Amino acid sequence: MGLGISLGKTNFLIKVGNFGRAENKVGYLYLLTPKGVRAKLRLTRALRIKEAEYEALRTEIMTLKQDAKAQ
Repeated sequence: MGLGISLGKTNFLIKVGNFGRAENKVGYLYLLTPKGVRAKLRLTRALRIKEAEYEALRTEIMTLKQDAKAQ
């Protein structure tokens, strides 16, 4: 049984914690070109779509399991 949080989200939370304790926060900065910004936006949008699809599938699977147990 999992904790309901992905490895990527766990790593992100660790990085946020490290950033909060870091004295040299400028070291965490990076610059994106306009092309890079557009690519990041495309990836973010795609991720949101995939997360919504995942949640819909997860809900459907849970419902099917409940239906199977009830029969």
